[in-house]
Amino acid sequence: MAVTLEQAQRVGCTCLKALLRFAFMVANNLVAIPSYVLYLIMLQPLRVLDSKSFWYIEGVLFKWLLAMVASWGWWAGYSVVEWGDDVKAISEDAAMVLVNHQATGDVCTLMMCLQDKGTVVRQMMWLMDHIFKYTNFGIVSLIHGDFFIRQGKAHRDQQLVLLKEHLEKYYRSRNRKWIVLFPEGGFLRKRRETSQAFAKKNNLPFLKHVTLPRLGATQVILKTLVAPQENGTPAGRDAVIKESKSKGLQWVIDTTIAYPKGDPIDIQTWILGYRQPTVTHVHYRIFPVKDVPAEPEALTHWLYQRFIEKEDLLTHFYKTGAFPPLQGQTKAISREMTLSNLWLVGIQSFAFLSGGMWYCILQYFYHCLF
Repeated sequence: MAVTLEQAQRVGCTCLKALLRFAFMVANNLVAIPSYVLYLIMLQPLRVLDSKSFWYIEGVLFKWLLAMVASWGWWAGYSVVEWGDDVKAISEDAAMVLVNHQATGDVCTLMMCLQDKGTVVRQMMWLMDHIFKYTNFGIVSLIHGDFFIRQGKAHRDQQLVLLKEHLEKYYRSRNRKWIVLFPEGGFLRKRRETSQAFAKKNNLPFLKHVTLPRLGATQVILKTLVAPQENGTPAGRDAVIKESKSKGLQWVIDTTIAYPKGDPIDIQTWILGYRQPTVTHVHYRIFPVKDVPAEPEALTHWLYQRFIEKEDLLTHFYKTGAFPPLQGQTKAISREMTLSNLWLVGIQSFAFLSGGMWYCILQYFYHCLF
C-alpha cells in the first residue's frame, strides 16, 4: 500500500515533535536535577540548625521536579479524570496509597494527578523497584528518602527488614504523610500468568486486569506506621505523647488506574508524545486504617478483596468507559484534573534560570581555583 504525501507529512511532523520534546526533556533534566542537588548542598547548614525547614524546602523543590515531569504529559494532551472518593479531603493526613501497576507511565500519571492535592507531593514517600535508583531521577529519590525495593524471593525477607528500618529512620523525621506502593510487585503483563496460576492452585478468583497483590511491604508499613492502640485508645502515656506529635497512618487509599481500551502509557510515550491525546482515569476509594486488619491471614484476605474489587472496577470501565457509582450514589461523578500552564511555565523557567546561575557560579570558582 503506497504512502500518501499527507501520511508522510504526518509521520514527519510526529517524528520532529518527538525529537524536539526529547531534546527539551534532556535539557530540562540537565538543569533541574543538578540545581535541586546544589540547592540542597548549599542548605546543609540549615539542615543542622532547623531540619524541619530544610525538609520543607526540599519538599517544595521535589514537588516542582515532579510537576516538570507532569508537564511533559500535560502538554502532549495526556490528561486525567478522577472518580470515586475525593482524596483532597484527607490531603493533610497520613495515608498509604495502594495502586495497580500496568506500565512505567503509572508513576507519571500519579505525579500529575497528585499535583493539585495540597502538600501531598512534597510530603510523600514512594516505594519503587530498585532499578529506578539508576535512572536520571534516582539521585532525587535517594535524597528525598524514597525506598528502592529489590524484587525476588532471594531478597524478599532482607528487603522487608530494610524497609522497616527505612520507615523508622525517615518517615517521621522528614514529616512524610502519603506513602505510595504497588503491591502487585511488577507490571501486569509480566505477572499476570504467574498470578493466574497461583489463583487456580489456591482456589482464588481468576483476574485479567490486575494480579494478586503481595502482602510483605503493606504489612511492614502498617506495623511500623500505625499508632499502637489499646482498647480503642493509644497504649500508654508514651504513646499519647507520640500520638500528639504524629497520629500515624490514618487512611488507606485504594487507587485504580485505567487507560482507554486497556492500553497503558509508558514513559517513552510520556516523553516523546507520539500517541494522540489520551485521558487516563483514576479511581479512589478511602478506608480508615482502623478498619484494616492487622493479622497476616486477615490482612491478606482484605488486600485480595481490594484487588478483586479493582478487577470489577476495570471490567466495568472497559465495557462502559466509566467507573460505576459509589455505594449510595445513583450516578458516578467524575472530576477533570487540571494543571495551570502559567504555573508550569514558571517552574520550568525557574529550573533553567537556576541552571544558568549554578553554571556561572561553578565557572567562577573553577577560574578562581585554576
